[in-house]
Amino acid sequence: MSVQAKPTPNPNAMKFTLPARRFPRPLSFASRAEADAHPLAAAIFALGGVYNVFMVQDFVTVNKLPDVAWASLVAPIQACIENYIISNL
Repeated sequence: MSVQAKPTPNPNAMKFTLPARRFPRPLSFASRAEADAHPLAAAIFALGGVYNVFMVQDFVTVNKLPDVAWASLVAPIQACIENYIISNL
């Protein structure tokens, strides 16, 4: 399974493209408290440095805080998404 990370015009946002559609309707989480209701969003927020998670169709967009480097987040976010997909087959 391959989750691809793609930069966006916003340097604090990264788009993670999934191999198939998983989210039929848009889901947006603007805080850790909101994210607690969804296992994938909660796992991504638990990594720290994240302030928004948006999911729709075959992608997840994650917004990070400006002082957090993508180098420390990309692989863990990809792992969260892959684990979620495997757990929800």
